Amino acid sequence: MDRLAIEPYHSKYQSDFEILNREWIEEYFKMEQEDLNILQNPEEYVIKKGGEVFFALLDGRVVGTAAMVLTETRVYELAKMAVNKKYQRMGIGRSLIQRSIKLALDENAKEIFLITNDALKPALNLYLSSGFVLCPQNDDNRYERGNTKMNLILGEK
Repeated sequence: MDRLAIEPYHSKYQSDFEILNREWIEEYFKMEQEDLNILQNPEEYVIKKGGEVFFALLDGRVVGTAAMVLTETRVYELAKMAVNKKYQRMGIGRSLIQRSIKLALDENAKEIFLITNDALKPALNLYLSSGFVLCPQNDDNRYERGNTKMNLILGEK
């Protein structure tokens, strides 16, 4: 998709980050404090901690986003991934995941994990087709809706 660009965080995109994620969260679930923390303060919760927020721009317009949160040495969480409904099923989510994986590989990360909900079938299928596997145990309880954990092992522990 030649008209698509994946760009790193810039403060001018902060409201897009929140708006895109609010759309899907409020459609299927409810906003939680952990959501508000990261959505309203991405520089504090992601960037300053060594992570990145990517934005998918189609013809210069933000249509998708994904955050890579550094949670511990060489481990990232793929979080707050969203694509505007009008632009879903165009490969934008896959492009965001590929760029996120590239960041982790460039940083010599050993793992990427994500927390999702098993009701989000299209998202689950995208994660599975991108190499993520279901974890038998979900040890992350930050979100009420987060009933499924997946991970992608990248290198030696």
